[in-house]
Amino acid sequence: MTSQLTTDVLVVGGGPIGMAMALELRYRGVGFVLVEAGDGAVGHPKVSSIGPRSMEFFRRWGIADRIRHSGWPGDHPLDCVWTTRIGGHELFRLHRATMDTRADFRHTPEPDAICPQHWLGPLLREELGDAVRMSTRMDSFTQDADGVTAVVTDLASGQVSEVRARYLVACDGTGSPIRKTLEIPAAAVHETQVFRNILFSAPELRSLLGSRNANFYYLMISSALRFPMRALDGERLYRLTVGLQGSPEALQDAETLVRKAITFDTPVEVLSDNEWHLVHRVASNFRSGRVFLVGDSAHTLSPSGGFGMNTGICGAADLGWKLAAEIAGWAGPGLLDSYTTERQPVAFEGLEEANRNLERAMKRQVPDGLNDDTPQGEFLRGKVREGLERGGVAREFDAPEIHLGFTYAGSPLIVPDPTAPETQDRRPNTRPGSRAPHAWVKPGMSTLDLFGEGFVLLCFAESEDLNGFSQAFRERGIPFSSVTLDDPEIAEAYERPFVLVRPDGHVAWRGHELPESAGEIADQVRGGAR
Repeated sequence: MTSQLTTDVLVVGGGPIGMAMALELRYRGVGFVLVEAGDGAVGHPKVSSIGPRSMEFFRRWGIADRIRHSGWPGDHPLDCVWTTRIGGHELFRLHRATMDTRADFRHTPEPDAICPQHWLGPLLREELGDAVRMSTRMDSFTQDADGVTAVVTDLASGQVSEVRARYLVACDGTGSPIRKTLEIPAAAVHETQVFRNILFSAPELRSLLGSRNANFYYLMISSALRFPMRALDGERLYRLTVGLQGSPEALQDAETLVRKAITFDTPVEVLSDNEWHLVHRVASNFRSGRVFLVGDSAHTLSPSGGFGMNTGICGAADLGWKLAAEIAGWAGPGLLDSYTTERQPVAFEGLEEANRNLERAMKRQVPDGLNDDTPQGEFLRGKVREGLERGGVAREFDAPEIHLGFTYAGSPLIVPDPTAPETQDRRPNTRPGSRAPHAWVKPGMSTLDLFGEGFVLLCFAESEDLNGFSQAFRERGIPFSSVTLDDPEIAEAYERPFVLVRPDGHVAWRGHELPESAGEIADQVRGGAR
C-alpha cells in the first residue's frame, strides 16, 4: 500500500444515487469519500425524469435550480402520446403543458424536472468537487466491529490505496458486487424482460412535428415497437425502447427500427444500441453490519413510472440522517436497522406499481391495419383510443401517492396517533410516518425549508410544556428546534396543534397537547434508549 485514507463514510458508485448519498452526507457535515470506477462519460443516458420528492431533497442540498435549468427547453411539450408512428395517427394524448406553462403545483415547492443522466452526472460531480474520485475502483473490503477497510485502485495511475471508514454505502448498481460479497439475497419478484434501447439523434424531428411534439411517444406498430420513444434533451436526442420477446423484427438493425417508428424521411444518426434485462428485485436486507445498500443495489424497479432513481434518492435521505446521528453519538441502538424497516416496504410498493405500468404496455395488442388510411383503420383506431381512455394510462405519469405519499407508519421510530382514523387516503397529511405537507410560510419559503438539520416541533398553539419537551431532546444530544406558526391555513394542513418532524421531513409524532415529559418520545424517534 502506498497511501491510507481515513473517513466517516465510503460511498461506492458515482451514479445519481451515489452522488445523492454524498450530497446528503455533505449537508450533514459527515466526512465521506466517493469512488467510481468509470470516468464519468455517459454514452447512453439512462434517466431523465426527477420526481418531486427528489427535487425537494435537491432543494435542501442547494442545487434544485441548477437541475431545473440544466437545458430542457421551457417551451417543449411534456405531453404523453400514443401513436401508430411518430408523426402518424395519434390515438390518445395526455396534455401536460410545458415547463413554462404548466400550473403551479399545490403540494410541493419543487415539481418534477427533466435532466438526463449526461447532464445530471457532470452537474453533481461539479457540485461535490474533490470528494469524488472518478476512475477509482474498489477491489475488496473487510469489516470489523469498528469500521470497514477497503482497497481501491486509481485506474489512471495504477496506485493502490487503503480507505478506512466507519461505514460503507454500496451504490454500485443492479449487479452490486458488494451485495453479492455480503451474500444478501435479492430474488427476482417478476419475470425478467429483455429490451433494446436505441439512442439516436434526429435534429429536424422537433421542427417537423410542430404542435404534435411530446415528451413520451408510446408506439402502436408491432409487438416489438409498442414501447416508448422518449425525447431526452428536447432538441435532437431521442431514445427508442424495443421489446425483445421473441419477435424477429426486434433483431433488425437500429436505424431500420428507428425509421419504422418515424413517418418522416429525416436525418437520423444512431448513437448507441444496447440490450438490457429488466429484473424486478428487492434485497432481503439493506444492511449487513457496517455496510448499507442504497439505490439499485437494494432494489431494481421497472422504469415505467419513473420511480427507480427517485426511490434510491429517498433512501439516501433516510439513511443519511441516521448515519449522521450514529457518528454524532445521539442515535439509539435501533436507528440504523430502521433503514431497512422503513425503506424496504416503500421499494416493494414502487416495484409493484411500476410493474403494473409495464404489464399494461405488455398486454396492449396492436391490431393489423391500425395504421391504414381506410375506414377499417379508422374503426380500429377508435377502438384502441377508447381502450386507452378507459385503461388508466395516465396513472403512469401522475402517481403522487408513490412519489410523495409513501409512509413510514409502522416503523419502530414512529409514534402512532391513537386519535387518527383508519384511512387509505394518501393526500398530504400529518399522520405519523407521512411526509410533512408543503405550505408557503412566506414568498419563497416552504414549510419543507424548516426541516433538515434536526428534529423540528411545529407549534400552532402555546404550551407550558414546550420547555420540558425541548429539554428531553437536548438532554439526549438530539438536534432540536421549535417553530411557532400563526397561520390558520398551515395549521389546518398540519391537523394538530403540535407536530414533530424528523430530519428527513417525515412526521415522527403529533398531538393535541404536549406531554409533560417527552423522554419516551425522544427515545423512540431516535431508535430507542441508549
